[in-house]
Amino acid sequence: MRPVWCGSSKTRAISLGLFALCLAAVRCLQSQGVSLYIPQSTINATVEEDILLSVDYTCHGVPTIEWKYTSNWGVQKIVEWKPGTPANISQSHKDRVCTFDNGSIQLFHVGVRDSGYYVITVTESLGSSQFGTIVLHVSEILYEDLHFVAVFLALLGAVAAVLISLMWVCNRCAYKFQKKRRHKLKESTTEETELQDVEC
Repeated sequence: MRPVWCGSSKTRAISLGLFALCLAAVRCLQSQGVSLYIPQSTINATVEEDILLSVDYTCHGVPTIEWKYTSNWGVQKIVEWKPGTPANISQSHKDRVCTFDNGSIQLFHVGVRDSGYYVITVTESLGSSQFGTIVLHVSEILYEDLHFVAVFLALLGAVAAVLISLMWVCNRCAYKFQKKRRHKLKESTTEETELQDVEC
């Protein structure tokens, strides 16, 4: 004998099935819900500057955030942490990195060797992840060299002006001395001529 299903329990079973399916879909969407925003993908800096590698993420739950540095010298892990917990900073970047809960990091006193690609990976507890890249260019401070050259040229100009002034003064003194000497020679020649006239 077949069991008799009444319409209301059949509808209830379909409703429960649809509800479970919707819950599973929502859970699946939540696990795929890591998004990452990078407002500035390229940063230009000068030596000894403090720079902010700014990012922002959204996800469900507490993610793991990791930053790596890639350059001609290879790949190096900088820092890894979960927001609200202490950061695990690599030995090479100790005292040079500050972390923020939104995933951003700040690098202090950058040098030319800090130029390269900085890759952030945000991983959710369920395993989904998202990554992004920021390119950093660090250049030497040129204005200090130009400042030194400008001061050196100003010093050379001042020395040249003093030397030219001294030469002009020496030239004037020599001219006056020659003029006096010519005048004395002329006077002595006149006196000799007068004496010769008197003797005659």
